[in-house]
Amino acid sequence: MKHKVETLPQHRIAYMRRVGQYGPANIEVMEKLKKWAKEKGLLESGTLFAIPQDNPKTTIPDNCRFDACIVIPNDYQVNDSVLEGELSGGKYLIYEVKHTAEDIQKAYSDIFQALQNQEYEMDNKPIMEKYTGDIISSPYCEVCVPVTA
Repeated sequence: MKHKVETLPQHRIAYMRRVGQYGPANIEVMEKLKKWAKEKGLLESGTLFAIPQDNPKTTIPDNCRFDACIVIPNDYQVNDSVLEGELSGGKYLIYEVKHTAEDIQKAYSDIFQALQNQEYEMDNKPIMEKYTGDIISSPYCEVCVPVTA
């Protein structure tokens, strides 16, 4: 699987969180965030992140947290309809993946083998899916795997 190594900067984000089994409901929260961001004029030039916060193999599915995030300017004032936070930057292996459920699921399973083959060690942060540019029509996303330096 083709990848590149990149240092991502720290980002200020607005996000919406969903708690429950990962699946189609995650898409719903991302669509809700995109609707909010579009209304605020943030979507067109925005960078979105989809962040499954928990490993469903070690966390009860009903307790799994999923965050739909958008990078916001430092001076942007958020309202009560979203949460505010920060994504810590750092070193990531970036995999470009076709944005389909099958391809993303396959990428997640292939990543751990690729980590061993590349001799990288995963950092203690969640894997993220990153969407940039023309978010609505792009058929690709980047799966960002945190690694130690």
